Amino acid sequence: MARRLVERMRWLAFPGFFGPRVAGVEELEASLHRALGELIELLRPQLEIAFAYEPLDGSGCPAAEAARRATEVAARFVERIPAVRALLAGDAVAGFEGDPAVVHPDEAILVHPGLAATIVHRFAHELHAAGVPLLPRLLAEIAHAETGIDIHPGAGIGESFFIDHGTGVVIGETARIGDRCRIYQGVTLGASRFETEPDGRLRRGYQRHPTLEDDVIVYAGATILGGDTVVGRGSVVNGGVFLTQSVPAGSIVSGPSLEIRLRAK
Repeated sequence: MARRLVERMRWLAFPGFFGPRVAGVEELEASLHRALGELIELLRPQLEIAFAYEPLDGSGCPAAEAARRATEVAARFVERIPAVRALLAGDAVAGFEGDPAVVHPDEAILVHPGLAATIVHRFAHELHAAGVPLLPRLLAEIAHAETGIDIHPGAGIGESFFIDHGTGVVIGETARIGDRCRIYQGVTLGASRFETEPDGRLRRGYQRHPTLEDDVIVYAGATILGGDTVVGRGSVVNGGVFLTQSVPAGSIVSGPSLEIRLRAK
């Protein structure tokens, strides 16, 4: 069922690129209405199940309350779809403008794994922000399995986001990414350590992943850790860097230079 939700989300994000083939404006509009209706029909029962399941205490909530919350969230979700589609349109443009191997914007939509993962994330993030348990994470894990890109639905990502290649990218729950940021394969935005409560249980709900301000580029294989770590606006983090401290705006962060020695055969 969750996979069908992901499919409909992609249909809504880029109608005509995904889903049934359409010809003409009227058929496109009809296809959009159909995809939206199917999405809500699939989503509402999954929301009810999610609200009936409370992972922290296991008590759940009564069926009537779960149904009420599901209806409320579904309505909010529908209202947010135009804004999500606008963000994804900007992501597609960023994919075209940021990758010289892409010769047409359509190519970024159809073949970029980074955009495929971002489509799911944008929708899953809306559900996460509405307090939906479990379901947003299930959606994110489908995208992870398909693309090799692991974005927690709680991560906040700004406009015109671009992941190039993408395999091995990990973006943690409390990561914050500004506008026009670009990251490459193998990048980790992770936690430097896990804090615990006095009783020894893991502490939850606090900032433990880094922040990238606007216009930051992070090249392949870089690891940036810690909730207090802020990469300033317009900075570049070069490949292979291991970063656990903040850097000011306009920085270029590099690791140790390679030593190359030539030897005779």
